[in-house]
Amino acid sequence: MRAAPTILHLDMDAFYASAEQAAKPSLRGKPVVVGGLGMRGVVATASYEARRLGVHSAMPMAQARRLAPNAAYLIPRFALYRTVSDQVMELLGRLSPLVEPLSLDEAFVDLEAGGVADDSASARLVGEQLRTVIRSVTGLSGSVGLAGSKMLAKIASEEAKPDGLLLIEPGTERELLAPMSVRILPGVGPATGDHLRRAGMTAVSHLVEAGEAELVRLLGKAHGVALHRMARGYDDRPVVAERDAKSVSVEDTFDVDLHDRVRVRTEVERLAVRCVRRLRGAGRSGRTVVLKVRRYDFSTLTRSETLRGPTDDPTVVREAAARLLEAVDTTGGVRLLGVGVTGLADFTQEDLFAQAADAEHAAEESSAAPDEGDGAAKTPEGGEQPASRRWQAGHDVRHDVHGHGWVQGSGVGRVTVRFEEPWSPPGRVRTFRVDDPQLRPADPLPLVRDAVDYSSWPASLPKSLSGPAPAEGEESSP
Repeated sequence: MRAAPTILHLDMDAFYASAEQAAKPSLRGKPVVVGGLGMRGVVATASYEARRLGVHSAMPMAQARRLAPNAAYLIPRFALYRTVSDQVMELLGRLSPLVEPLSLDEAFVDLEAGGVADDSASARLVGEQLRTVIRSVTGLSGSVGLAGSKMLAKIASEEAKPDGLLLIEPGTERELLAPMSVRILPGVGPATGDHLRRAGMTAVSHLVEAGEAELVRLLGKAHGVALHRMARGYDDRPVVAERDAKSVSVEDTFDVDLHDRVRVRTEVERLAVRCVRRLRGAGRSGRTVVLKVRRYDFSTLTRSETLRGPTDDPTVVREAAARLLEAVDTTGGVRLLGVGVTGLADFTQEDLFAQAADAEHAAEESSAAPDEGDGAAKTPEGGEQPASRRWQAGHDVRHDVHGHGWVQGSGVGRVTVRFEEPWSPPGRVRTFRVDDPQLRPADPLPLVRDAVDYSSWPASLPKSLSGPAPAEGEESSP
């Protein structure tokens, strides 16, 4: 624990949904749900307007549609999210050499290591400036938590949502944590939370009162000791600039169970190629290939094979995954498939015993299915997808006459497009044939057209930007 609140946690607010609202003027102030739109899709992010209707992350999409039938349902645009994330992480990197990203929209920053804050006043100023700069550069809002530990900084940012800042003064941790649910603590998931509830412990204060010995008896030594320390506000984990990935994997959930064994093998081979593409993108290789199969009855099987040495060869990974599939019974139907590589290394070693493969076949497989991210739904039949499926809801298009727009929906040979840009008023809607030669996919536009230049931030940013500082320990928002 630090004597000053110099660990910052940034969490962008409803990131995917907020980015879509910023990009689409007609959706601002309206419920937006981003995720897989198939029968088995789940919600990735919901805007705050949708959350007020009961929609939340990880909820089945079918349930979300029942709760919010008039919301806009969009397929994720990871190219846009990664671009915005890169902008945010670049800003965080100016504050400190110790930035620990947790996801595209979340990161810890050690302000003390960057020399930009050493007490509560300077930490608060940096936090307020950061929120202002992020909004100017990306058009989006983020919530900031400041504390003397990573655990408390993350709790603070969650309490500050949406679009706020909360600073927890060292020495006030136990008072703040006492009435909170035990689920707020790291490592307390649904199972542990239910176990503690049955023992009469629902608030953090109950864990402190129970004592370390009782928690060890209930949860085991390692978990019990760690949980008791966190309940008292202690967390000495450092901010780590680079967290070493332990595995690389991809998986797909299918709208309709796959029964055709040939189709199942084809999907496994395509997943293997996608996995290797990510592996190479990270400059890594791996030694163990893992196959994941979720069957019709929700039972999930995993099989693995360890190779003679690390590899990033798509042929080797594809053939290993295919061999693993031979040991799995898929006759009842398959709803999810995944391929991963573990035992990562920074080098490769040729497997002299790998089976030879046709180079042309490998090239075809590599380009057969675009990488749409984990959870992309597939058509239940083999072969090329219908043309109407190419126009995904929410994705960018450009028309030779009408300019830039985004897909509102498609089907029965038609695609509906709303033509607008992030900086324009809400645009008009038009419908075209799915094979209209004047309509084509487009890259996302930047969310801010004339962003302010903050290339010399944080040194040159005027302190007046953040306005008067609120009282210590109070939440602030613009």
